[in-house]
Amino acid sequence: MSRAAQAEDPPRCVPLRAGPVLERAAFHELRRTMELSCFKWDVQVGDTTALAPFPLLLDAATWAHLADLAERLTHETLAAEQEILHRPALQRRISLPRAHQRLFGPGAPPTPAAARVMRFDFHFTTEGWRVSEVNSDVPGGYTEATHLPALMAGFFPGTRAAGDPTKHLVDALLGAAQDLGSLALLSAPGFMEDHQVIAHLARELRDRGAAAVCASPDHIRFHDGRAHLVSAQQGGPLGAIVRFYQAEWFPRLPSAVDWAPLFVGGRTPVCNPGIAALSESKRLPLVWDELGARLDTWRRLLPETRDPRDAPWARDDGWILKSAYCNTGDTVSMRPHMTPLQWATLALRVSLAPSGWVAQRRFVTVPLETPIGPRLPCIGVYTVDGRAAGVYGRVTEKPFIDGAATDAAVLITETDA
Repeated sequence: MSRAAQAEDPPRCVPLRAGPVLERAAFHELRRTMELSCFKWDVQVGDTTALAPFPLLLDAATWAHLADLAERLTHETLAAEQEILHRPALQRRISLPRAHQRLFGPGAPPTPAAARVMRFDFHFTTEGWRVSEVNSDVPGGYTEATHLPALMAGFFPGTRAAGDPTKHLVDALLGAAQDLGSLALLSAPGFMEDHQVIAHLARELRDRGAAAVCASPDHIRFHDGRAHLVSAQQGGPLGAIVRFYQAEWFPRLPSAVDWAPLFVGGRTPVCNPGIAALSESKRLPLVWDELGARLDTWRRLLPETRDPRDAPWARDDGWILKSAYCNTGDTVSMRPHMTPLQWATLALRVSLAPSGWVAQRRFVTVPLETPIGPRLPCIGVYTVDGRAAGVYGRVTEKPFIDGAATDAAVLITETDA
């Protein structure tokens, strides 16, 4: 059982606010630019825009604070991974897929990292800043965190983007690939939202003079630990691989696909390497007390997290449920926001397989008044190789962030703005 997060001082004021809405013509042009030039292909979801027509404004002092917290969290996360890598019992506790447990055995060196990218989701709550989770396996949102703030800042003098996670990542990838050849960017066929991420990164790499190819895992072959692209047009080993393919999906691939060197024993550096699957598990807090690594920042910012068998979630709506490898909020569940049948079905699933779930105490996010009504914001802070690199902003009417949340540019203002 993890220890309860230590509350910060109650907030005196909200260090985040919504800016004014863009004029209709300006917002239409911004949306069109994101769609046609920035690989944001899902600017419209049904009848609703996926982009907020206003920015989120964060003062410079608060941004420096969040950047520092994210860097501390990154250091602690990497330390925890290194311990769990050599402890099979803990791998089972965090519900790491069995196929991965077999890989991370004694004498199997983890594949080197071309870069390590994490995104920590911060929420400003009635108790101060809290973190709901880290996206450490395949964090996305690069074009929304790079181009959307840059475009929005042009309409708001005196503001700037928090950073450029795309540039930081591309710099790291080019440094890792060096002169060894092309870079392959992997995603799952048929998932447009994933392909637009690697298409965006591939263009940025090509603009920097690199040969970048969008592919899927079955397009890669390994020889003596070096990755090669299966293509008559490409020869020689790859310089690096960008893996935008979720770790838990690999065991479902046909046996002919050799994906293990993306995790262990590979000589071609990978972003993110398979070891990231260890910290992606939402059950990681359940083994904190068994680690030697200091996790002070995590303990302070993450709400209390328990095994479902040790939490009163069935009778107390102050708890939420999520699966160990929840993605984009797809399994985050709260009884007040579900039908009785949905809740009963979920309760049965959790009761039958509790080791694949966690229960986490709810926090209350402070709502923002925006031009489109009250919204709850999420500030996703990226780190690339341990350094804060930018922000992915989202707003929602729900008490949690999921795939239906609206992307919002986060702009930094001076403290007294």
